[in-house]
Amino acid sequence: MRMHKTLLGSLVLSATLSLSAQTNELVIQTKKLGAKIQPTMYGLFFEDINYAADGGLYAELVKNRSFEFPQHLMGWNTYGKVTVKDDGPFDRNPHYVRLSDPGHPHKHTGLDNEGFFGIGVKAGKEYRFSVWARLPEGGTEGKLRIELVKVNSNTENQAFATQNLVIDSKEWKKYQVILKPSMREAKSTLRIFLNSKGPIDLEHISLFPVDTWKGHENGLRKDLAQDLADIHPGVFRFPGGCIVEGTDLNTRYNWKNSVGPVENRPLNENRWQYTFTNRFFPDYYQSYGLGFYEYFLLSEEIGAEPLPILSCGLACQFQNSDPKAHVAVCDLGSYIQDALDLIEFANGAVTTKWGKVRADMGHPAPFNMKFVGIGNEQWGPEYPARLEPFIKAIRKAHPEIKIVGSSGPNSEGEQFEYLWPEMKRLKVDLVDEHFYRPESWFLKEGARYDNYDRKGPKVFAGEYACHGKGKKWNHFYASLLEAAFMTGLERNADVVQMATYAPLFAHVEGWQWRPDMIWFDNLNSVRTASYYVQQLYSQNKGTNVIPLTMNGKPVTGAEGQDGLFASAVWDAPTNSYIVKVVNTTDKALLVPLTFTGLKKHEKLMDGICIKLHSTELDSDNTLEHPYAILPRTTMPISITGTALDAQLEPYTFAIYKFKKVRK
Repeated sequence: MRMHKTLLGSLVLSATLSLSAQTNELVIQTKKLGAKIQPTMYGLFFEDINYAADGGLYAELVKNRSFEFPQHLMGWNTYGKVTVKDDGPFDRNPHYVRLSDPGHPHKHTGLDNEGFFGIGVKAGKEYRFSVWARLPEGGTEGKLRIELVKVNSNTENQAFATQNLVIDSKEWKKYQVILKPSMREAKSTLRIFLNSKGPIDLEHISLFPVDTWKGHENGLRKDLAQDLADIHPGVFRFPGGCIVEGTDLNTRYNWKNSVGPVENRPLNENRWQYTFTNRFFPDYYQSYGLGFYEYFLLSEEIGAEPLPILSCGLACQFQNSDPKAHVAVCDLGSYIQDALDLIEFANGAVTTKWGKVRADMGHPAPFNMKFVGIGNEQWGPEYPARLEPFIKAIRKAHPEIKIVGSSGPNSEGEQFEYLWPEMKRLKVDLVDEHFYRPESWFLKEGARYDNYDRKGPKVFAGEYACHGKGKKWNHFYASLLEAAFMTGLERNADVVQMATYAPLFAHVEGWQWRPDMIWFDNLNSVRTASYYVQQLYSQNKGTNVIPLTMNGKPVTGAEGQDGLFASAVWDAPTNSYIVKVVNTTDKALLVPLTFTGLKKHEKLMDGICIKLHSTELDSDNTLEHPYAILPRTTMPISITGTALDAQLEPYTFAIYKFKKVRK
């Protein structure tokens, strides 16, 4: 009986697949090269949300290292005699602490720092503690004991890494020691004891892993930066997002405050501090330690074009309805100058004012910036009114720079319909579209760009992610629909020239917005299924679109196409055809691939197939199970002449690659 049922089931499946094969043939026209795919096509969008910068990508382990939070000792616990002073050596960070004799031989003075949800360290690794310090009363020697401790510990000693530090100057001076933990601990505490009578003044107390990304001293967390590099991104957009605008103009992201000596970069309030009272973090600030120089340097090191976004003089419009909250058009001069100065910082000669700042920071060669965005998710007539003078000034001084405008916060609707004609009128080079939308939207939008104006500005899909209905968290089905939607980006590469998923990072204890592409705690990170979708597209983007049709039509998930989405490209460096197919249904499908137009002396070699698939649609990779959903490669895939009878499992994103050779 079991054998009969199995046989019957096999026959039904075979019949179903045979029937599907009659209607699901994908025809790839090899002899007709289409639009060039820009190197910037798939990239990364970074914003300091979810503790993505301080506490995340930026490898600093000390919170409030310069005592500049409005509550100057937030993040610190003190004991003994500790006072806060405000006449320190750095004019934009004037606060520091003075450790003094507690007045009794059996009392102790010192302070602990809690870090960002604790301080994560690994056994045997080196951590660089540094501090600016002085002996304020002209003493000859002061002593500190620096420790990493596990406060809630059953062991005999709380400390598991200790170093002594001698302070020997009455002038401000930078000191450092190396701590080497004996244990792995995700939530340790940095402790500093005064080990002499004192007093000793301390400013800019810092702790970094020595092993940062590329070994930079003011560096990035290595595993998180590697996650970005492994995407092979073509563009890197920074620093946001809504933080560009700020909750008010005083807290907008000011790039000039984020460059120069790190000790003198002023604190900025993070726009996300006040946004979500259900996920509220009153200690969410920006140290600017991860600033524009570091963003440009990271872009260069991961091979991506830098795309900085600057304020257009409008504070966040979601949070500011009063016109007085924004800069009047007639008062935009300093904002426009900021944009021109940024181009000089990125590209200017070392003899220029801002080019010299870049050179003094360690990069005499220009960064060769090609793009700049003005404004983020602005809307209404107030946005083009402010954008226009930026465009005129940048075009006049730097006609080589491409300018990115915005179509507002929505993917359609009144503001979207208003802003696109305005962007055409102003002749921006690219228009930044944002869409955080449910599954139904992604299933319907496979042909979104098929009928866009080919002569107008190009599209930058600058922020997008599939948000499940009632399931606003990372899950495989959402990533599958992102993959389906991206076939439409690829097919329309003559219009769409950049695309970046958002947001990028989230700390598992500090998140405010989800889903996100990469999750992390203090010691580990995990790549989501959405990450792998982005990576597969970026690593297989090709150089030219080639036509792919089913029954003479593009494969966009339209009615009668069995929930299939597909696109195809030619990759000149590898002499290969790359076909992407997404099955969004619960049915296994036969999807024959037929390559037409090869010359008599040409043939296709057996290829490879990469599939991303899961039967658990609500699941995703987690820190506990980071490899639950991974791309799987099968090779070789045998092709008969110019045809392949491909079988696609339910809910599967597949990539087929075949190299063209001479017979």
